[in-house]
Amino acid sequence: MCNLVISDVDGVLNTGQFLYNEFGKQYKIFGPHDGDGVKLLRKHGFDVRFVSADHRGFKITQSRINDMGCSLTLVSEGDRYDYINKNFGLSNVVYIGDGIHDAPILRDAKIGIAPLDARIEARLASQYITESKAGRGAFLDAALIILKHFGVK
Repeated sequence: MCNLVISDVDGVLNTGQFLYNEFGKQYKIFGPHDGDGVKLLRKHGFDVRFVSADHRGFKITQSRINDMGCSLTLVSEGDRYDYINKNFGLSNVVYIGDGIHDAPILRDAKIGIAPLDARIEARLASQYITESKAGRGAFLDAALIILKHFGVK
């Protein structure tokens, strides 16, 4: 069984919207349900990690990921495929992503999952699409899909 789950953050755990003021990027909108998905996956022995390419909003993202007790790695979209493949092997990873740059990873991962409102390229490259939108339970949906896929009850 593949027990490593790697997820993009912006557009999966949050709505993908960035709230700016005169000081720059200040906030991101995260949903309340996705922490339950992390807990469920961990309960059943899955290692859950997150990646983000948003260097300007990294501290905001890190705060949310730390609240869930997970690791977060800053990896640009262009380097993400190679990063995951070299460090973990794509065939050993369940990947959750939403963007055009995620599509090749979703296609080549053991399992690829995209949120309902992901870019069309990501949805077409995925094996599964969540019933919920990003920031509104998409990661929890993905967790339930993963558990069902591997026959975990």
